[in-house]
Amino acid sequence: MKKLIAATLLMSFMVINIVPASAATKLQNSTQPKVFKSMIKKNKKQSDAYKYDYVNMAWWENFNDPILTGYINKAIANNYDLKMATLAVEEYYQATKIQLSNELPTIGAGFAPNYTKMPNQSSFNWAFATPAYVNYELDIFLKNRNKTQASKKLYEASKFDERAAYIAIAGAVGTTYLNIVRMDKIINIQEQIVDIRQDIYNLMLSSNREGLVSTSDTIKANKSLVAGQTELIEYKKQREKLLHALAVLIGESPENISELAITPYDKIIFSGTIPSEISSDIIVQRPDYLKAETMVEKAGIDVKVARKEFLPTINLSGVALFNASEFGSIFSTKGMIASLAAGAMLPIFTGGRRIANLKMKKTTYERILQDYYKTNLTALQEINDSLVAVKRDKEKLANTIEQENLEKSDYSLQEKKYNQGVISRLDLIQFQENLLTIDKLLAQQNIECWVDYIGLYKAVGSKL
Repeated sequence: MKKLIAATLLMSFMVINIVPASAATKLQNSTQPKVFKSMIKKNKKQSDAYKYDYVNMAWWENFNDPILTGYINKAIANNYDLKMATLAVEEYYQATKIQLSNELPTIGAGFAPNYTKMPNQSSFNWAFATPAYVNYELDIFLKNRNKTQASKKLYEASKFDERAAYIAIAGAVGTTYLNIVRMDKIINIQEQIVDIRQDIYNLMLSSNREGLVSTSDTIKANKSLVAGQTELIEYKKQREKLLHALAVLIGESPENISELAITPYDKIIFSGTIPSEISSDIIVQRPDYLKAETMVEKAGIDVKVARKEFLPTINLSGVALFNASEFGSIFSTKGMIASLAAGAMLPIFTGGRRIANLKMKKTTYERILQDYYKTNLTALQEINDSLVAVKRDKEKLANTIEQENLEKSDYSLQEKKYNQGVISRLDLIQFQENLLTIDKLLAQQNIECWVDYIGLYKAVGSKL
């Protein structure tokens, strides 16, 4: 027996000292990121339908872009911020169950075999004990019930946080995607502008050699060309950064941005109807408003609990001990000891802790109430700001469309003059660059309007 115990202890020391060293060696030699196994057992498949209700997928269909809606679906399934928000809800749910257990009795039992030598005896004897106990706090003042209600309010608030996270991520995916669409269009136009400036520079350079154009004008054309090339590089940089952001939002590696499909600007048509005014009642559907309201209710319950701390605590407890010298007679009443007791405890002096706690909970309630009022005003501001942005940007877009039509008419006239030999090719391509510049501005403002729609979608809690 001694040899067996010694061998077991020796093996345990070997496991402690050798295994971690081996694991560390593997980690140092590995070039792959460490993968951790989830500790949550997923025995039941939960429906994710409520997540799609959070983001109001029907509204996203107004863009008539399956690639965009596909990315939002990927974000719902793979975005790590959303996974953390959902896990936070589960944490609060389990915390509520823990608090609920305080309303129920506590029951325990054990088994304690003893091999002892008593005084005045020459041999060891076996003894078997099976203790059991039960304890229950009589919640006649509903203090524990109130604590459970407060915990449930935190659980409800976490669900509103989850909903807000889904709306925010969906909005971020949509905004990022549309900005990539914008950059693709702008890059395409900018490449044409650079080609035109290259032609202008070449014409100016040849004219300068013939003495028709000054060197100063040629240098200006060259500077304009370099500025256009620099601007093109900046656009491409912004596009790649936006692609990286989109990849992270949908839960993919930024190294795979080349695999991300983007619908061309000219193929996206928003067919939804954006209201010009929104009822203030829509505020009560925003998740931040609902959370603020829930936290006020929770703070009110905390004040009740603090008041009930001044009341006595009443407990019922029972203990039973079965003791026997033979295993077969453990549960006989011959060796049983049992007791049942009730008691009430009321702290007399706690150094002012309970009074201070009550005052603190009241102050907390007032602070959370003020936050609720602030949330109400902030919601009104965000909705009004979004409506103003939609209205003014649409007006600006309408003016730019009119300006583009005028520029097209002007270019057509200049093209006729060129065909008639009235103006040079240099003059014509300069008018063409003006038209492309307006096209770039139009694409920019059109995307801004779409992004404004997403801003309004977020401001009303996706309830458009």
